[in-house]
Amino acid sequence: MLRQFKVKEKSVSCWVNPDDFGSHSQSLVFIHGSGSNSDVWSYQYANLHQDFNIAAVNLPGHGQSEGNGEQDIEAYVGILKEILDVLKLKRPVLIGHSLGAAIALGFAAARPGEISGVVAAGGGLTMPVNPDIIEGFLSQPDVIMDIICKISLAKANRPVFYDAIRASLAEARVDVMAGDMTACSTFDLRGDLDKIKTPVLVICGTEDKMTPPASSKQITEEIAGAKLVLIEGTGHMAMMENPDAFNQAVKDFCETIR
Repeated sequence: MLRQFKVKEKSVSCWVNPDDFGSHSQSLVFIHGSGSNSDVWSYQYANLHQDFNIAAVNLPGHGQSEGNGEQDIEAYVGILKEILDVLKLKRPVLIGHSLGAAIALGFAAARPGEISGVVAAGGGLTMPVNPDIIEGFLSQPDVIMDIICKISLAKANRPVFYDAIRASLAEARVDVMAGDMTACSTFDLRGDLDKIKTPVLVICGTEDKMTPPASSKQITEEIAGAKLVLIEGTGHMAMMENPDAFNQAVKDFCETIR
């Protein structure tokens, strides 16, 4: 169910367990990507909410959350800290996609003792974005959104998921989307790797063209103990394109750190 929480006088919406939020021994906090919202995790919370406390957040300016978004990852890390304080979930696992992966990894570097693990899906130690893409969101957003939706999916999966992703992005404010992309473009975790003490699982689609498998492999090579799961036949939206494989990877990871 979607609930509204007051965070620093602003309303933040999160999908949480409909009946037993807070009653499970492990908690998962999902963080969406640029211009997205909690709906992107529908295949996860539908499957996992019976075994975990689930909170799929909508960052400020996204979904039904108030606010204007941010333009750097550090600011989003601070906002996530405020949201977690309100949710009162003890040492959750952060599961982030793309922008959300950067936020989750940034949080692990800044506040390693406050979480029990990180799942970084479609991420990287850096996440450069072509400046023309960022500018394009402000000048010709429909064209840029069409391009992003196309390259976000493995070719075989486009007929199934393209329309849903395109409709979701159409709900996003273009200035918020541009801000998210700016945050990704300036993200650089390489100087903070020694600060990450929590277990890390990296998930990537084998056909991800936005944050290719090489970026995920670099995370596991540079962060001690990090594990990599590649999901065959999926692109940047692996959690939607093959939710069974994605969810099983999350369950296996949580079992190892229980």
